[in-house]
Amino acid sequence: MNIKNHSKQKKYSSFIPKTELKFYINKQKRYQEITQILRRLYLQTYRRPSSLLLSIVQPLLWLMLFGALFQNAPIYLFEQCSVKYREFLNPGIIVFTGFNSSISAGLPIVFDREFGFLNRILISPISKKNSLIYSCIIHTWTITITQILTVISITLYQNHSVHQFNIEELLINISITTIIIINISNISICNAFILPGHVEFIAITNLLVNLPTLFGSTALAPLSFMPTWLQIISCINPLTYAIEIIRHYKLNTLFTLSTKIINTHWLQINTVEGISILVIINTLSLIVVKEVIKYKYD
Repeated sequence: MNIKNHSKQKKYSSFIPKTELKFYINKQKRYQEITQILRRLYLQTYRRPSSLLLSIVQPLLWLMLFGALFQNAPIYLFEQCSVKYREFLNPGIIVFTGFNSSISAGLPIVFDREFGFLNRILISPISKKNSLIYSCIIHTWTITITQILTVISITLYQNHSVHQFNIEELLINISITTIIIINISNISICNAFILPGHVEFIAITNLLVNLPTLFGSTALAPLSFMPTWLQIISCINPLTYAIEIIRHYKLNTLFTLSTKIINTHWLQINTVEGISILVIINTLSLIVVKEVIKYKYD
């Protein structure tokens, strides 16, 4: 009997899918799922261009109003370097633009939950529910990078420094803001699956998260201007590390990976440590949002 079964297995072994083939099919299917969900998200953005334009105008208003309000601020804002406040403010506005856009990354999922479209996606033969996360992050990243490039272009034009455009600086800006975009998008998507509706989602993101995160960072003022309790909050805030890396690269002519981006009497952090903190927080947030989806819908 065993010999007979063995001969049958040998006879039909050529029909058994190989692991590599199965992996390739799953990978191709996941790519198609992400592409189709992305296509729907881009179509929504295309049909609502006003939201895209307003999200571009908002950081420009911050830049213009705060730049004009503190244009006569002390010129030694950045260590011992003589810089104008607008130059000091630019990195903060760039990072906050990424934060402000990515904090709303989960809003489409909230509306899909309320209108019942998310249930259609979940009961469809989708191979990995993580495709929802990846598609939302990619969509948010493309929209946010477009906004950041617009802000940088207008800033260069206003400062009459188009000839000083540095491609390496642009890549640093995009790389650091990408980490922030992914991190905050993960948190936003996690809230989209946990909170009951869009009213609670908008209330938490706009009222309790948005402005406190901005003022609890070094976007508008250096750590040396803050009291100790606010310095502690700023050093907990991941936006501070992203802002300081971009700011030191832009304004510090002696910038290296060992340059101290946080330098207080109770905490010193260099560039490598700052990037490591951002990557660790990013990884943890991605794991958390995957576990939330797995717990609620698997």
